[in-house]
Order: sequence, then C-alpha cells, then structure tokens
Amino acid sequence: MTEVRARLADLARLLGGDLVGDGTLQVRRIAPLEQADAGCISFLSHPRYQAQLATTQAGCVIVAPASREAATARGAAIICADPYLAFARLTQWWAAQARRAPLAGVHASAVVEEGALIAPDASIGPLAFISRGARVGAGAVIGSHASLGEGAEVGAHTVFKPRVTLGHGCRIGARGIVHSGVVIGADGFGFAPDQGRWEKIEQLGAVAIGDDVEIGANTCIDRGALEDTVLEDGVKLDNLVQIGHNVRVGAHSAFAGCVGVAGSARIGRHCTAGGGAIILGHLEIVDHVHISAATLISRSIHKPGVYSGAFPFDDNASWEKNAATLRQLHALRDRLRALERKN
Repeated sequence: MTEVRARLADLARLLGGDLVGDGTLQVRRIAPLEQADAGCISFLSHPRYQAQLATTQAGCVIVAPASREAATARGAAIICADPYLAFARLTQWWAAQARRAPLAGVHASAVVEEGALIAPDASIGPLAFISRGARVGAGAVIGSHASLGEGAEVGAHTVFKPRVTLGHGCRIGARGIVHSGVVIGADGFGFAPDQGRWEKIEQLGAVAIGDDVEIGANTCIDRGALEDTVLEDGVKLDNLVQIGHNVRVGAHSAFAGCVGVAGSARIGRHCTAGGGAIILGHLEIVDHVHISAATLISRSIHKPGVYSGAFPFDDNASWEKNAATLRQLHALRDRLRALERKN
C-alpha cells in the first residue's frame, strides 16, 4: 500500500467520528488489526475479532460505540456508528491521495472519429477508440485500448479501465467504474431454429446503465433484442458475471462472481446473489431477495427473503418429478408423524 501521512484529527473529521486520543498523531497506512504497527490505522467491525483489539499494535483503531472502552484502554480510537462503512470511506480517501490522477485530454495514439463529443477535462488513454457520435462526459476516464461504439455515452466522472468495450448506442451514467475486459452491448443470445440450423435474431436494443454502477473484470452485459437491457442506479457486479439480453436489474442490487442471469429476467431493488448463482430467464424477483451462492432460481420469487438450494441433475422428466416430491417432504413428514402417534 502506498503510504499517506494523515493526522488522526483530520481523519476523525473526515469520517464523522469521535476521536479519543491525541489528534496530532499521524498514521501512514491502513492495516488489519493483527498486522498493524504504531504507524497504522485499523478497524474492528465484527465481534469475532474483539480479542485482537487487546493485542493490536495499531496507532489508532476505528470501532463502534460498544467497543469504545476496550479500544481506548489500549490507545487512540475513532468511534463511529458503523466502523465498516467508515473503513470503506477511509479507503476511498486514501486512494484519492495515493493514486496519480489521469491527465485530461486525448492521448496522441487514441483514435477519435469526427462527430464524437469529449469533455475538455475527460481523459482518453493510449490506443483507445471513440466512434462517431459517442459522448464522454466531464472528468470521465477512458483507459487504454478501450472502445466506444457509435452513439455510445459515458457519464461524468465514470472510469473505464483498460480494454473495456461499450457497444454502439449503449450508455452508462455518472461516477461508474468499469473494470478491464468488460463488454457492454455484445449481441444477446438469440437464434431461431430452422430445420436443424440456427437463424440469428438481430439484437436491436442497447444497454442502459444508471449512475454509481461498478462492473467487475470480464463481465458481459448483452444488449436487448428489441428493448434495452437495464441496470439501474447503484448496481454492483463482480467479475465474470453474465447478464443476458433484456434483463432488468433494480437499483442497488449486487451480484458476486460468476452469477448468470438469463434473458428477460426482472430483478428487483436491493437484491443480492452469491457467487455462481443462476437465475433462469423470464422470471420475476421482487425487491430485497437474497440468493445464496450456487443456488439455481428456476421460478419467480414474489416474497422478500433469503433463498438457497442446489439439486443434483438428472434427466429432465425425473428431475421434475423429484423436485415436485421434494417440495412436499415437509407435509409428508407431518403426516407420517401423525400416523406414528396414532399407532
């Protein structure tokens, strides 16, 4: 980690916390409790690590009010209502201090077609390609080898890492982060069978992504067949996520790595899906649904909650019969117990 020198008083003010200790003391790194030394600031957000608080050498710790006494007994502390959230905001500030800001302007090796509109303070990296009619907003960063198709739009202060592709007519809002290898606006998987062959269905929609969205490396978001594929504000996608054509993902939902969402699924707001979860096409999932890792969602979910499960594969007819029986196991158990009591 790049070192940054910061006074505790300044950090407490930044985080909106209550500082106990000498505000003139400086820290230079953020570190885990067990690895921290006197020049580090650390945090405690989960009770399971409470024992490390007594032994850490950190110069300052960020803790919740419940840990105030234990933290201040060992040294300086910043008391915050949500230490994990405070840690997140501290990392953002640290990164802003430590990382070199990209230079505004268009690199000499980039290709910008006539008719593209680029804000004067945007940054276009080496060997990037900006097609005609594309728009790049104020303060946006387009990394090396990135490609923007005709009519594509990138909102203000959105960052494209190297090798991001934004297809023609696709758009992303403000303050987004798109990591390397992401493809937004590839064709959706649409083919009509014709006497043993496949006839391509041209994908005539686009992809519309809201503000404050982060998309992990090598994730793919397909364009819609007729209407747009949509990711609303605040959506977070991990690496290697697949979003099929005409999917709609509600605001502030988050999917971990290798989640796959098939075409035309509708997913609500504030939903989560663990790594490797699969959501079949044309399903509807309401707000505040949380899907455990490696779970297959094969029917719509109309009630908020946590959903889990995996079932061994079989030939389809047998699988459907077994799945139907499995759903009745609770009732069958109760009937069996009732019979046993009678005997």
